[in-house]
Amino acid sequence: MVNRNNIYLSSSSHGKRYACAAGVLAFLSSQYTAQAFISPRQCDGHRCRALTPQSMIATAATFRSNPVVVSEEAEALSHSETTLRLIPSFDLFQILSDDEGGEIPALAPGNSQRDADILKIGIPDTLADAKLSDYIGCGGTKRIEDLPDPFQIVEKELKPFADSISELVSSDQPILSMAAKHFFEKRHGKRFRPVIVQLAAKAVAAVAPETYNLGDTTHSEATANKNGASWQWSGASAVEVPGGVVTPGNHQGSEVWRKQAQLGQIVEMIHVASLIHDDVLDEADTRRGGESVHKLYSNKVAVLAGDYLLARASVLLARLENTSVVQIMATALESLVSGEVMQLKSPPKSLLQMESYLKKSYYKTASLICYACRSTALLGGHSYSSTVATAMEEFGFHLGLAFQIQDDILDFTAAENVLGKPALADMDLGLSTAPILYAAQEYKQLRPLVMRRFKDKGDKQTALEYLYKSSTAMNKAKDLATFHAEKAVAALLRLPQSESRDALIRLTHICITRKK
Repeated sequence: MVNRNNIYLSSSSHGKRYACAAGVLAFLSSQYTAQAFISPRQCDGHRCRALTPQSMIATAATFRSNPVVVSEEAEALSHSETTLRLIPSFDLFQILSDDEGGEIPALAPGNSQRDADILKIGIPDTLADAKLSDYIGCGGTKRIEDLPDPFQIVEKELKPFADSISELVSSDQPILSMAAKHFFEKRHGKRFRPVIVQLAAKAVAAVAPETYNLGDTTHSEATANKNGASWQWSGASAVEVPGGVVTPGNHQGSEVWRKQAQLGQIVEMIHVASLIHDDVLDEADTRRGGESVHKLYSNKVAVLAGDYLLARASVLLARLENTSVVQIMATALESLVSGEVMQLKSPPKSLLQMESYLKKSYYKTASLICYACRSTALLGGHSYSSTVATAMEEFGFHLGLAFQIQDDILDFTAAENVLGKPALADMDLGLSTAPILYAAQEYKQLRPLVMRRFKDKGDKQTALEYLYKSSTAMNKAKDLATFHAEKAVAALLRLPQSESRDALIRLTHICITRKK
């Protein structure tokens, strides 16, 4: 059984070896054909209408983000008018609260359905106005246990997970095979991302593809995809199920369900590869309460095992036979590199900025989750800019950030034997996370320490003293995690009510109330 108390994400630095696999994925995605570009659409009642050019963020600059791993010139050469122009999620959805100067980004390709309620009109929802603050643990009085248990819902589907993923990464080289399988066979407490993907797959199966206006003609998403409408309204996988539309009744055991489950495995492979590479770079001895791969074998074997997992993930991703999903997940892989570059090359003053910290957290943690959520919707027959796919990416974006912030809080409040990894690991790497940044806002004496990455003798101890002296820093960090968790729930509530959707709400609550 999946243990909800053992799920955790890595907050250490990501390796530099993802560029090769990202290149493989980008190459694979270029081998397919996408649809022609036209303007995005916005919902109006039960239909969607075209946005005007004046209402879009349609400049080339919005398609790239800092830090830029690939130059703008090289990026422009790789695009055609039929390829996806993905905008980072932090330019689509709010990254800071209003109280901290955050703003809701303007409408753009990828978020034009951000506030749509088209899926909920006339449909009852017992949780329509739900907030996490209603529940015990977040300041309320309601029992979160009254919502469906996310782990029980997918327990049977994830039981064979370790065995099936071990088969997918088997190699003729015994040492490489053992190293690659290490986390899948020896540590059964995690599976956070596969749980999300499986629940997301069930939640989107409860929603029929939308219809929208294309000029003077009404089209379904499937028709637009087939006939080559906008790249934003393309991306939906061809669905071969009875009736032609995925429903809760025909989803389980279908080819759509199989591909979505395989996406969960792919996402886990990418993540585990990042952990293996992280531990080599950080010289970490432990991971998930056990020895790290490079300590069990060697640095060379660990690096090759990580590379091998990325290569296998690339092959399996291509076999999902969806060009848009390949491009989206390739971008997620590129984001891991962007996060590492940002961590290594950020100028000293930016190390004090909360927004910079959150963008780095997006690249290194949240991007993989939110792109997996959007890809799950596409595999279920929903187009890239549909209300469903947009809601799923927004949910994953905020959930990933909430989880990472909570992880950073626990780095100061939980013992190493509880975390399953070294405590204060970020400070050892010279990194400042939300609690320290809020303490630095209160105590200016802490700012030079942050800017020099705690390199001088006694810096870490001094920083901790200021943090624990602060009466606001830890509470502000918790408020930031709660802000993103509430935003994640709000995104989910744009979907019709279903057992899986409500289970994702409970999972979000678990993420910010966990103790390890």
